[in-house]
Amino acid sequence: MIVVFIGYMASGKSTLGKVLAQKLNYSFIDLDDYIEEKENTSVSNIFKTKGEIYFRKAEMLHLKSILKSKNNIVLSLGGGTPCYSNNIELLLKANNIKNIYLKASILTLVERLKNEKTKRPLIAHIKTDELLTEFIGKHLFERTQYYNQAEIVISTDNKTEIEIIEELIFQLF
Repeated sequence: MIVVFIGYMASGKSTLGKVLAQKLNYSFIDLDDYIEEKENTSVSNIFKTKGEIYFRKAEMLHLKSILKSKNNIVLSLGGGTPCYSNNIELLLKANNIKNIYLKASILTLVERLKNEKTKRPLIAHIKTDELLTEFIGKHLFERTQYYNQAEIVISTDNKTEIEIIEELIFQLF
């Protein structure tokens, strides 16, 4: 089985993905890290030098490659991955895949992201918490229709890592 985490940036996809993979004895792949390895540069640099359109095309190709070649993995996607290039259809139609939406509130996401802006190309330019809140709210409004198509939706607000992992394992099996 391939367990796929979708959700907004800072929703916990990579952190929880690593923990779940260890618990299930699965391999873990973070799609952004995989892209950086294959493209031999950082995601930030791809955005700066080649642009978002190039990145989204590369993202789709690498996602397809992973889904074809791997099994017994936990895969954490970038926040925008399900929203571009018909990726959500690819994820929903594929056999042996469970899609999990890690849902976090705008306030939770702002708290997690406000000190990480330099590491996140899409929000690096945002100067204030108020503008960040507005940006996340707008993005979530646009992306929620994709995220909510996941078979499993887990709210991560005010829960410990252990509580979320227990809930995930219960819903998966």
